[in-house]
Amino acid sequence: MTEFAASAAAETAPDTTDFASTRVASAAAAAAAAFTAPAPPAQATVEPALLKRAYALMHTAAEMATLYEEEKTVAARYVHATARGHEAVQLAAAFLLTETDYAAPYYRDDAMLLGMGLRPYELMLQLLAKADDPFSGGRTYYSHPSLRRAGVPMIPHQSSATGMQAIPATGAAHAVAYFESQGLAIPRNVELAGEKAADTKPLVLCSIGDGAMTEGEVAEALQMAILHQLPIVYLVQDNDWGISATGREMRAMNAYDFAAGFPGLRRMQVDGADFNSSYTGLSEAFAHVRARRGPVLVHAKCPLLGHHTSGVRREWYRSDLAAHQEQDPLPRLHQQLLATGLSERDLEALRAEARATVRADWAEALAAPNPDPATFADHEFAPPAVTEETGERSPAGAEKALMVDAALHAVDDILREFPEALFYGQDVGGELGGVFREAALLAKKYGDRRVFNTPIQEAYIVGSTAGMAAVGARAIVEIQFADYIWPALNQLVEELSKSCYLTMGKFPIPAVIRVPIGAYGGGGPYHSGSIESTLLTIRGIKVVYPSNAADMKGLMRAAYLDPNPVIMLEHKGLYWSKVPGTEDAKTVEPAAGYAIPLGQAAIAQAADAEQLRRGNTALVVTYGMGVHWAKAASRDFPGQIEILDLRTLNPIDFEAIEAATRRHGKVLVLTEEPLLNSFAESLAGRIQRHCFTALDAPVFTLGAANLPAIALNVELERQMLPSAAKVSEALRELLEY
Repeated sequence: MTEFAASAAAETAPDTTDFASTRVASAAAAAAAAFTAPAPPAQATVEPALLKRAYALMHTAAEMATLYEEEKTVAARYVHATARGHEAVQLAAAFLLTETDYAAPYYRDDAMLLGMGLRPYELMLQLLAKADDPFSGGRTYYSHPSLRRAGVPMIPHQSSATGMQAIPATGAAHAVAYFESQGLAIPRNVELAGEKAADTKPLVLCSIGDGAMTEGEVAEALQMAILHQLPIVYLVQDNDWGISATGREMRAMNAYDFAAGFPGLRRMQVDGADFNSSYTGLSEAFAHVRARRGPVLVHAKCPLLGHHTSGVRREWYRSDLAAHQEQDPLPRLHQQLLATGLSERDLEALRAEARATVRADWAEALAAPNPDPATFADHEFAPPAVTEETGERSPAGAEKALMVDAALHAVDDILREFPEALFYGQDVGGELGGVFREAALLAKKYGDRRVFNTPIQEAYIVGSTAGMAAVGARAIVEIQFADYIWPALNQLVEELSKSCYLTMGKFPIPAVIRVPIGAYGGGGPYHSGSIESTLLTIRGIKVVYPSNAADMKGLMRAAYLDPNPVIMLEHKGLYWSKVPGTEDAKTVEPAAGYAIPLGQAAIAQAADAEQLRRGNTALVVTYGMGVHWAKAASRDFPGQIEILDLRTLNPIDFEAIEAATRRHGKVLVLTEEPLLNSFAESLAGRIQRHCFTALDAPVFTLGAANLPAIALNVELERQMLPSAAKVSEALRELLEY
C-alpha cells in the first residue's frame, strides 16, 4: 500500500460511525484507496517560465476559493464550485489552447478560465450575478462561461455540464471537420487569422467530470467522434466523487477503462495533480488531434480539496479530506520550482501578488452594478432574418408539387446555395434518402460529408447542432418520427433553447429540426403521435407546422435563415396527398428563394362576404391536417366558414387570430392532438380572454381523444382522431349557438 493509500485508509476507517450509512462509509474508504493508483510520470521537463506562470495562477485560483469561503455570506448567495485540487490539469489544458480553438469547460473549471486569460474580476462578476458579467450578464451560474473574444478560445454556451456538454462539444468538432473536408475557411479563423486562416488547425476541448461519464449522451458523443474521426480532446477530471456518491457507487470502471470499449479513441492517463505530467500528457494529446489522427480521451486523477459546491459542504459527508490534501498540486509545484532555482522569497512574492489581485478584484466586483430589471426579457430570440414574404409563390408555368417534394427541393436549394449547410439524421443519407424519401438522392448529389446517416442517437442529432452553429455551420437535421424525439429533449431544452438568452445573444443557435408527425392509416403508437403541446412549453425555440407544399417550401427556407432553433413539424399524411381530402396539400411549387416569415398566419379559406354581413359565419383556427378536415367539413356550410392556417405555432400570429375572431364572433380551435391540457385549449383560453366582448359563443375546441397513444388498428385510430364529419358536427353546433 502506498503512503497515500495508507493515510487514506487511516483517515476513513475511524469515521464510519459518523456516516448515516455504513455502505457509503465503506465506499468512501475504498474511493480514497482507489485514488492512490499511481499516475504515469511526466515524460519531459516543462520550461521554468511556464511552471512559474502556472504557480502564480494556481495561487490565484486557491486565493479565490479561500476568499469565497471567508465571504460566504455574500459569495454563496448563488451556488458555485471551485477548481481547488484540479488546478494543475486545468491550467495545463488552458496553456495549450489557442484563440482559434473551441472549449467546453465544466462548472469546476475556474482555474482553466484564469489560464485562458480571464481576470478574477470577470469570474467574480458572474459569481455575484452582476450586469457586467461577460458571459451572461448575471443570468447563469459561476464558471458557466460563454465567450467570443480575441485571444481566448471560443467558449459556446453549455448547461451545467454534467455530461450533456459532450454532445455540443462534439458537434463543434464535427463542424470543424466538415469545413476542412469541404475546403471552406472556418469563420473564426478568418476573423482572427486573416490570410493565415487556412494554416490554422483548431481543435475542441471538452472538459468533463468522471461522474458525468456515465451519462448515455457521452457514449453518443464518443461514437460520433470515432466514426467521423473528429478533432476533439475529452479531458476527464476524476476526483472519485459525484456529489456525495463515490466512484465505487457510481460506476463499474473509470473513464480510462470505459474508453477501452471505443476502438479508434486514443486514451491517455495523466496525474492531474502534477503540472508536469498534465502538461506533457496533454501536449501529446493536443498534437495527436491537431495532426488529425482522431479524438483523444485524457483521464486525469485529481484530488477534491474544496466543497462539491458552496451548497453541498465537504464536512457534511467527506472523511477522506486528509488523504486528498496530500495530493494538493500547489505544494508539489512549489517544490518543483524550488528545484529550478527559485527561492522561497520569490515564490512568496508570487503568492502575495495573487492574493492582492484577488482581494482588489473582489472589492471592484462588489461595487459593480446589478443588471437592470427592465432587461430581464431581452434576447429570448435573435432577430429574424426573414421579415416579409419574398420570392415567387406561384411562378408561371410551374406544376403542382407534393409536400414531400417541396421539402426535398427546399433542402436541395439550401444545400446548393449555402456551403455551410449540411443535413443529417437516421436514414437520410445513402441510397434511401429518408423513410419518406424526403431526402432522396441528396447524399449522392452533395456527398456523404454534407448529407449523412447518424446512429440511432436523437440526443446527438439535436444537441450537435449547437456546436455546429458555434463554429459557423448550419445544420438541418431530422428526427425520424415525432414519437422518437423524447431522448433529444434534454439537449433541446438545456442546450439549444437557453443559449441565446443565457449568453445575452452571443450564441443563438440556427438549426432546423425536421420532425415527421401525425397519424394516418395504421401507423400505430410509435409512429403517429402529435407532440406540439410539449414542444410549445419549451421557451427559446420556434415551432412551424405547414399544411401545403408552397408553405412547406417557404417556411423551410425561412427556418434555415432564422438564427434560432426551429422545429419543422411535417405531417406524414400530407406528404403524398394520399389521404382522402388532402388534395389541396398539393400546390404550385414556389420558385427557389421563396420564403415566408415565421409567425405569419394565412387565410386558407375565406367566408362569403354576404354570409359574413348577415352574421352567419364562424372561424376555424387550425394548422396541419386540421386545415384539410376544416375544408372538407365546410362544404356542409357553403360560404360560412373561414379557416385560418396558423402555419407557425411559435411565434404565433395572434393579431391575425384576434382580427378574424372579431370578424366572425364564433371560433373553433381544431387540433390533431389529444385535447386535454393542449396547445389548442390554451389558445382557446387566450382568445376568450382577449376577445371576450367580440364573441357570440364560447370558443369551441376539438381534438383527438385523451388517450396515451394512437392504436394500430385503423378503426380504433379513426375513432380516436378528429375527422371532417366530427368537425362538421362541431361547426353546426357553433353556428346554431
